[in-house]
Amino acid sequence: MGTFKIEGGIALHGDVIPQGAKNEALQILCAVLLTSEKVTINNIPDIIDVNKLITLLSNLGVKIQKNGPGSITFQADEVRVDYLETEAFKKEGGSLRGSIMIVGPLLARFGKGYIPKPGGDKIGRRRLDTHFEGFINLGAKFRYEREDHFYGVETKTRLKGAYMLLDEASVTGTANIVMAAVLAEGTTTIYNAACEPYLQQLCKMLNAMGAKISGVGSNLLSIEGVESLGGCEHRILPDMIEIGSWIGLAAMTRSEITIKNVSWDNLGVIPSVFRKLGITLERKGDDIYIPAHTDGYEVKTDIDGSILTIADAPWPGFTPDLLSIVLVVATQAKGDVLIHQKMFESRLFFVDKLIDMGAKIMLCDPHRAVVMGHNFQSQLKATTMSSPDIRAGISLLIAALSAKGTSTIQNIEQIDRGYERIDERLRALGAQIVRV
Repeated sequence: MGTFKIEGGIALHGDVIPQGAKNEALQILCAVLLTSEKVTINNIPDIIDVNKLITLLSNLGVKIQKNGPGSITFQADEVRVDYLETEAFKKEGGSLRGSIMIVGPLLARFGKGYIPKPGGDKIGRRRLDTHFEGFINLGAKFRYEREDHFYGVETKTRLKGAYMLLDEASVTGTANIVMAAVLAEGTTTIYNAACEPYLQQLCKMLNAMGAKISGVGSNLLSIEGVESLGGCEHRILPDMIEIGSWIGLAAMTRSEITIKNVSWDNLGVIPSVFRKLGITLERKGDDIYIPAHTDGYEVKTDIDGSILTIADAPWPGFTPDLLSIVLVVATQAKGDVLIHQKMFESRLFFVDKLIDMGAKIMLCDPHRAVVMGHNFQSQLKATTMSSPDIRAGISLLIAALSAKGTSTIQNIEQIDRGYERIDERLRALGAQIVRV
C-alpha cells in the first residue's frame, strides 16, 4: 500500500494543465460498445479507475490501439458477451463503480447486460434503481441474484422507446439510459435527466456517431432511436473537479498558480463558490490565475449577514465532489462556513483527521459541518492519516501541504484513482512530496 510523505508549509509557483475528466471518461469509454466501427478518444486521463475500465473493455473483446499520450482508438466489432457471466468478470466489474455504465450499451446492442454490485468510494448509499427502472421502461427484463449481488437485464426483442420521469437526476443513470435508448425503436423521452457538462459531452459524441438526441444541456432529453451507430473522434473535457482542487490548493498554500485551458464555459458555479470563500481568481483567456493569498481570504456572508452555506446540488448546482475541498479550504479562511453535503451521508467523516491537525470543525450530523476558519493565525499541524476516498484523499493532501511539519498519507491508491501523477505535478510546482 503506497504512502505520501509531505513537507508542508511551502508556497508553490507555476502552471498546471488539468487532466482529462474522470467522470466523462467513464461514460465515453462505455459508449464505444455501441458500434462495431472505430472510435478514437483523446485526452483520456491516466488514472486507476479509467485504466481498470479500459482493461475491462479489452477483456470483453474490444480492440485497443494506443495512438499516443491520452489517445486511444477502440473497436468493439468482436465483443465477447459470454465474458459477462464468468467469475473473472464478477471480480473485475465489482472493483469499479463506473462499470455499471457498460450495461446500457450492451443491452441495446446485444440484448443483455450484466454487472456485479459495483465498487468505488465508500461515501454512503449509492442506489442503482434509476438505471434499472430506466431499462425496464425500455422493455428489458430485470433479474437480481442476491447471493452473488449480480444484476442483469435482458431482452429478446429490440428495446422500445418510452416516456420516463427519473426519480433522481442521476448522472450515471441518465448516461446509461441514454446509451440504451439511442438504439431503441421509437422515441424515448427522459425528464429530470442529469445535464452535467460530461453528460452533454456524451450526447454530443453519440450524435456525432449518428444518434438523434435533442434537448442536450437541459433536464428534458428526447431520443429518436436509430438502427445503428458509426465511429467518431472525441476529445474529453478538462476535469472540473481537478481544477477546483488546484484552486483550493493554491489558496491553502498561499501559492501563485495558473491553471491552463480550463474550459471556463463548462465550470458552472465553481469559480463563484470559491470567490464566496474570499479566494481571488482571474480569468485570463481560458486560464485561471490564482495570486498568492499572502493576506489570507475572507468569507462572504449572505445578504442578511447570516453564515455562508455551501451545499451540493444537481447541475447547474455545485458538484458534491468539490465539497471536501471547500471544507478544507474553509479551515484557514477568515470567517465561518456551513458545509451541507446533501447527497452522501458518509462523505464528511474524514473531518476528524482535520480536527486532529488543529482545524476548528463541528460535525453537526452526517450531512452538515460548521467550519470556523483560523485566518492563518494557527497553522495546521502535520500528522499521519489514511485516505478514505478520492476526494477526501486530495483534501487531506491539500491540508498536509499547508501544515507545519512532515505529514504521512497512507492508502494513496484512493488518490491515484482520480488524480494523474499528482506527486510529480506537485513537485514541478515546488512541493516537497515523496511517494514511498
